[in-house]
This record gives sequence, structure tokens and C-alpha cells, in this order.
Amino acid sequence: MSNTNNRWRTVDIVVAAVLGVAFGVVFWAWGLLYNGPADAIPLPARTLLYGVWLLPAVLGALVIRKPGAALFTETVAALVSVAFGTTWGWTLVLQGPLEGLGAELVFALFAYRVYRLPVAALAGGVAGLVAALYDVLYWYPGNSWGRFGIPYLAITAASSVVIAGFGGWALTRALVNTGALDRFPAGRERAAV
Repeated sequence: MSNTNNRWRTVDIVVAAVLGVAFGVVFWAWGLLYNGPADAIPLPARTLLYGVWLLPAVLGALVIRKPGAALFTETVAALVSVAFGTTWGWTLVLQGPLEGLGAELVFALFAYRVYRLPVAALAGGVAGLVAALYDVLYWYPGNSWGRFGIPYLAITAASSVVIAGFGGWALTRALVNTGALDRFPAGRERAAV
């Protein structure tokens, strides 16, 4: 892939930012659910819902298809949710970029050339592992690894594969089918009608 194809266009920046802002609002609302009615589900089982927080990293990468897209989109989403106010406060300023980097590393591993479902699922899973590791080390350091930490990591990664990986893939395909992504490489994959 030539260096010119890796350059971000203005439309790339705008779309990635819009995705990040939209998901930042979703994060804020999702946090209310996660710590509200879902709080009735004890941890680590509640992490079945975790993958939503990793969706913008995978979706941003699948749509923009440039180095840094997962990191940028996830970071913007985290910062917007912090601006709205969350239970986790300013810790998301660090955690958001770390999660984005988890997904980014997978796309980098494939040299930013493969954007198929298995890669999206792997990116979701790795972002989930990064997020869960951060949580276990920062928020739950006194808990047993065997009874809490390992299940937390496993459930979060599985949720992230399904919601962020498969969900990000499905959402990208849905956007492609509307024609909204025609100016992006993902949109050029739409079957001619």
C-alpha cells in the first residue's frame, strides 16, 4: 500500500470524528444501563455487555481503512463520554486510547490491507482483552485471578468479538448497502445492482 493511500483526507477525519462523537453519546447512555438495571447482573457476568464500548474502534477501522482509524475513533468516543460525565471519570482518557490501540494492532498486523470478518472479530477480541486487563488491574486489583480476573478477561473478550467484531462488521455492511460509504474503500465493495 503506498504512502498516499495512508494519508487521511478531510472526509476521513470528519467521518471518524462523527462516528466517535456518536459513540461517545452511546457510551454515556450505555454506562447508565451498565451501572443501572444491568448492575443487577454481578461481575464478571455483566461484561457480556462490554463489547459496545469497543465498537467504534472496529467500525472506524473498517470504514476509514487507514492507520490510526481505530485509535482515533475510540479516543474521540471516550473523550466525548468523559465530557458528558461517566462513573469512570477521567480514567477513560487513558483507557479509550488503549482500547483503540488494541484494535489498531490487529489491523496493523495485517498491514492495513485485510478488512474481512475474521480480522474484525480478532480486532474486537484484542481490544476487549486490553480493556479487561486495564479494568482488572486498575478497578479490581484485590480480586482473585482464578475466580474473577480470568473469567472477566474471557467474558469481555467474547463479548467484544461478538459485539465489536461481528457487530462492527455488520454495521459496516449495512452502511455500505445504503451507499453512505461510497467515498470509502468499504463502499466500493458494494455489489453492483
